[in-house]
Amino acid sequence: METVVGLHRNHFGDIISFVTSGGRVISYQKALLEATNGIITGVQAAEDYDGKLVLSPLQDQSFDHYPNLF
Repeated sequence: METVVGLHRNHFGDIISFVTSGGRVISYQKALLEATNGIITGVQAAEDYDGKLVLSPLQDQSFDHYPNLF
């Protein structure tokens, strides 16, 4: 099973895609879908305060420690 090992941010600092341990670069929405379906581990889909489905890491409070890979 793959895990998230890095991410890509846009110039506003928003996460736009993730890099998996298998070397795939997947969009935020695809990562959300794969986390929901148990395809990638280490992240979870949860609702934010507005009821929007977002990704969050299981062990940390944020994705800040993940490297920004290109």
